[in-house]
Amino acid sequence: MKKIAVLTSGGDAPGMNTAIRAVVRRGIHKGLDVFGVVNGYKGLIEGDFTPMSLGSVGDIIHRGGTILKTSRCEEFKDTIVQQQAIQILRENEIEGLIVIGGDGSFRGARKLTELGFPTVGIPGSIDNDIAGTDYSIGFDTAVNTAVQAIDKIRDTAFSHERTYVIEVMGRGAGDIALWAGVCGGAESIIIPEADYDLEDVIDRIKQGHQRGKRHSIIVVAEGVGKGLQMGKEIQEKTGFETKVTILGHIQRGGSPSAYDRMMSSQMGALAVDLLMEGKKGVMVGVKSGQLTFTTFVEVEKGRHTIDLSIYELARSLSI
Repeated sequence: MKKIAVLTSGGDAPGMNTAIRAVVRRGIHKGLDVFGVVNGYKGLIEGDFTPMSLGSVGDIIHRGGTILKTSRCEEFKDTIVQQQAIQILRENEIEGLIVIGGDGSFRGARKLTELGFPTVGIPGSIDNDIAGTDYSIGFDTAVNTAVQAIDKIRDTAFSHERTYVIEVMGRGAGDIALWAGVCGGAESIIIPEADYDLEDVIDRIKQGHQRGKRHSIIVVAEGVGKGLQMGKEIQEKTGFETKVTILGHIQRGGSPSAYDRMMSSQMGALAVDLLMEGKKGVMVGVKSGQLTFTTFVEVEKGRHTIDLSIYELARSLSI
């Protein structure tokens, strides 16, 4: 193998640039020519390649987003388009592809492998919902961003004796809400993976008020419902002033945390090594603290499951 390419696909996540840097520098260290694909699968089918050098990935380790840009490409689901992409790769003498993204991105990578082109994936998603790994790039930074916001909102909640409902991202996964809620000392955490009763949340707010507590923080995952509606109902049933904050896409941006940088660097380097060893159709990941890899087929069979013992811990600590 002499030439490989790397692309980022789907939603951006802090640490993607760090992973790109690791892929490029590990590849060059191993004697490979490395190319970046601009704008994900869209750029792949358009042949939008750029040669990557040591200098091209200098000073990006601390930057959020992705220097290669990213997009969602519905037409790449077509087998004919996938075959065209492989033809373009081969015309450019590229022999392997590293895809940084989420489960949707890996479905495209799996198709390329099944059609005869070697691919390796790196999990990049703040939602941390990808099967086959305990951790995906961007999650730690997103949680830290949410915790910092909760800390700031709590100051105002205390000062004005208010209840705040804080809606965080995560699609259908509750990892960000759970971790941020525990680390931010939320009185209640609402996630898709656990049954919840809004009446129970309201009762906990009232019980806290009876013992002198005049402010509360409720963290809700976006996959459960609308924070605005919950806030309205809580205010109506408690009589306490309730505000709603939707953190939104600030959780996707920003400089990656030290942990995200470390994991992105290790995963990027391992992805290059696996390609050179002849591995294909696999995603690198972390299991029980150890770097490993899992086939795309296994990744598609399920999704990362949340640790509900942390949810029970949160309930016991927020009495």
